[in-house]
Amino acid sequence: MRLTALAPAKINLFLHVGPVDAAGYHPLESLVAFADIGDGVTVEPSNRLTLEVAGPFAEGLAGDDNLIVRAVRALGEAAGVGEPPLRIVLDKRLPIAAGLGGGSSDAGAALRLAARVLSLNMNETRLERIADVVGADGPMCLRARTAWAGGRGEALTDEPRLPSLPVVLLNPRLPSPTGAVYRAYDANPAAEADRPAAPDDWSRSAVIDWLARQRNDLEAPALSLTSGTGQALEAMRAAPNVRLARMSGSGATVFGLFDTAEDAERAAQWLCVSHPAWWTEAGLLNAEAV
Repeated sequence: MRLTALAPAKINLFLHVGPVDAAGYHPLESLVAFADIGDGVTVEPSNRLTLEVAGPFAEGLAGDDNLIVRAVRALGEAAGVGEPPLRIVLDKRLPIAAGLGGGSSDAGAALRLAARVLSLNMNETRLERIADVVGADGPMCLRARTAWAGGRGEALTDEPRLPSLPVVLLNPRLPSPTGAVYRAYDANPAAEADRPAAPDDWSRSAVIDWLARQRNDLEAPALSLTSGTGQALEAMRAAPNVRLARMSGSGATVFGLFDTAEDAERAAQWLCVSHPAWWTEAGLLNAEAV
């Protein structure tokens, strides 16, 4: 059996972050959505566990410390089968350290596929517990569906009312390491991990208006560390017909939301022409809501 899946980009539509707690974690509140843009993951039986990485952002990702390998080994341990004999191929299309949850999403896709290839009878709850080995994003990326996230990201509540949202992702091909961004955040007075009341109107236009009243608390510290993130944000704000431009996660990727898929495609083309060296993709968030 050979299975392939998309490991979708994760977008924090807003990200409210509180001060670090005694355990070293930052409490947060976020509404998380997933794009029809991402990496490709393929899993098939083999005589031993191997990971092959291809694609435009493949460099340096094939080692034993890759989150896919960590997650699949944890799966084998939890299932009592030892190291799973699987060949895993990652087509790495998302930029690295980009605020898109790429590594966690890759691991989540690999876990789901590996459980099926190995015929393991594991429900989503058990797979989520295994996914926690890759970090706070692990369980939400294992689910890969729209959710409110609280706690340190592990307290998840599905949100089926979110409409599909035409989106453009823009990355200046610069990394924005999460740890450094959080350290910069901690150097200044912290905000609060407050969860806003849900919108009364879940139409696309009303949701974008509601999101515009929220914030990403990591945006300012990320901009202070990586000037390219600010340039990307300015470029997205200048894109034709953009309704909302915001940084995703800890950066350096920014996203723009649009009223229509046609508007998003036109904006992506405009950005490709004006910034040809940057990574630009148009797509849909929560595409299954179409």
